[in-house]
Amino acid sequence: MTTTCIPVKSHLWNSVKYALIRKKNLSERTMVNYRVTIYTGNGLLANSITPVHIKLVGTEGESVFTCVWFPLFSCWETTLTISCTKSLGKLILIELVKKKYYIIPNDFWFPNKVVVTSPENDEYTFPIYSWIRDSDIHTFREGKALRIFDETSPAGSVARKQEMDLRRRKYNWKSYQVGLPFCMKEEGEYKLPLKALFSPTKFIELGFTFVTGFVRRWSEGLYDNRGNWKSIGAIANFFHPKQSSVAELVKQHWQEDWLFGYQFLNGTNPNLIKRIKTLPDNFPVTDDLICFPDNSNLHQEMEKGNIYLCDFKNLDGVPANIIDGDQQYMMAPLVLLHKRPDNNLVPIAIQLKQIPGEGNPIFLPTDSHHDWLLAKTFVRSAYFAEHQLIAHLLRTHLLAEVFVVSLLRNLPMVHPLYKLLIPHTRYTMQINLLARERLIGPNSVLSKDAAAGGPTLFKIVKRALSDTTYRSLCLPDSIADRDMKDVPNFYYLQDGGQLWGFIHGFVEGIILHYYKDDDEVQQDTELQAWIADIFKYGFLSKPESGIPERFNTPGDLIKFVTMVIFTCSAQHAAVNSGQYDYGGWMPNAPSTLRQPPPSEKWKATHVTLCETLPNKGVTGDGLGTTFLLSRPTTDFIPLGQFPEEHFTEESPRQLQDVFLNELQCLSSKIQTRNKGLRIPYTYLDPNKVENSVAI
Repeated sequence: MTTTCIPVKSHLWNSVKYALIRKKNLSERTMVNYRVTIYTGNGLLANSITPVHIKLVGTEGESVFTCVWFPLFSCWETTLTISCTKSLGKLILIELVKKKYYIIPNDFWFPNKVVVTSPENDEYTFPIYSWIRDSDIHTFREGKALRIFDETSPAGSVARKQEMDLRRRKYNWKSYQVGLPFCMKEEGEYKLPLKALFSPTKFIELGFTFVTGFVRRWSEGLYDNRGNWKSIGAIANFFHPKQSSVAELVKQHWQEDWLFGYQFLNGTNPNLIKRIKTLPDNFPVTDDLICFPDNSNLHQEMEKGNIYLCDFKNLDGVPANIIDGDQQYMMAPLVLLHKRPDNNLVPIAIQLKQIPGEGNPIFLPTDSHHDWLLAKTFVRSAYFAEHQLIAHLLRTHLLAEVFVVSLLRNLPMVHPLYKLLIPHTRYTMQINLLARERLIGPNSVLSKDAAAGGPTLFKIVKRALSDTTYRSLCLPDSIADRDMKDVPNFYYLQDGGQLWGFIHGFVEGIILHYYKDDDEVQQDTELQAWIADIFKYGFLSKPESGIPERFNTPGDLIKFVTMVIFTCSAQHAAVNSGQYDYGGWMPNAPSTLRQPPPSEKWKATHVTLCETLPNKGVTGDGLGTTFLLSRPTTDFIPLGQFPEEHFTEESPRQLQDVFLNELQCLSSKIQTRNKGLRIPYTYLDPNKVENSVAI
């Protein structure tokens, strides 16, 4: 009898295999997929050749880390799928880790953003825009702006605290000089946080410009040359303006009164001049000294609003620098100017020292040509010091660094004010570090080439900071306080006033979108910490500065943020971009003078002027420096353009578009106007205003 047996082992195996397949199919049916796109910057060295691991964190859970390798030749946009067993809920943040492999160099990586599409078809954008080199876990929040009291997720609150703890360890305050604004504490030129460093493009271009300028000075025998200029013509033979019609015009007309007066309105320091109704007591100009048309007199011209004063009192009493063992000279002049019927502003009286008396004559246009020219030259040298140390260094560079460091120490990336202000911080810490080491430090350009360099520099800046007020930093208030509202041919005001208005409107739209009332401003502790740090470390806790210690209303915040953006963009452009135009021709902006001021008239000659002007080496250094500082690099980002998309919500992005359109219209108007001007005023053309203090 034959018995048929069922193969038990085979039956069991089929059952197990069926169960495994069923489980796998069930698992596949319950998995949810997130489509993740990583955008890498397209700048030099931005891509990574090492893998990156990414994790998604939401209100209902988190994914595991998923590895991403970037293709070598199509690396700017990489898409992957992250599968999870269930929905993560609303996404809050992502975590990125760039793993280090011993066989592969630990390179740099600059991710722009990560965009995630959820299974529910919701899109989340995570702005990054940071260099990553280490193997630490880096956390980035979803793009919607959140104030500190908006945080509802424990994971978000923890991430916010961790971000700020890390930032405060990276960005610390340091007192560079007692009495000056604080700066960022760093350990060397190339030891700044990666986010603060120049791009490779900017490093290369600045280095190339510096080297080519040095080679030119060396080849023409100017480098470290202490020889004197024998004539103005010899200087002219050396000076060949590069790509600057204004510099050529200055070379031709620097001795003429109309150009001398014009520069107080539209040169590199348009904030010194003011209209006056009475003369200062220490400037005894009388009617018998000055002749006006139509039998007018000085009192009548002041009543008509035609008399202006430039007072260099910040330079008074400080000893001039000693260069190569030789005493240098710097005056603190007073200059009286008159608006003529043709609307040209011309000088009518110059006193080179603050205290009147014997040995301090008042120079007049009716004096000898060389007396008058020498007096104006001493004024132009004082103008150089006032411009470089106060208008440029203190009131843009040093204050901008205070704004930046306070921002990075107090506001996380997700904060709306961080998103608004971060475009105006680019490269500021790096350029200021270079300035401290190479422009104002012990062995810097100003120390060896300027009468206001060395220990004198810090005395002047300290004095100027004590006189710097909130109103003086706000263009409308400054213009009102100096009574300069309706001055003809004042292109700095024409263009700057419109820029201030457009910036104010843009800031107002952003602030009011996030802060509906006074209570929301007052309860934002991060915002209040930002302004408290600025008051303490930027203005040394001096209430007389007028800088707010806290914000009480949205209006307070709007005005202050407008000032910050204007200072870091438009104001810096106004005092920086024309340095080569007006300072490349050395006799128009001598950094130092080698002879004392004349104590009596009718003694000056052409030889006197040449012996007073800087030597050949100082001339060459000044030419190279002004050209370098006036030359934008190719990664220049104009005001109103936001290649880094920190705002992801519709309303702020629409406000950005409106702001940009306004600026483009203004740019077209300025370019059209400039075609009819003898000297085009280009420095506040929005297309030429950089978003930040970056040079």
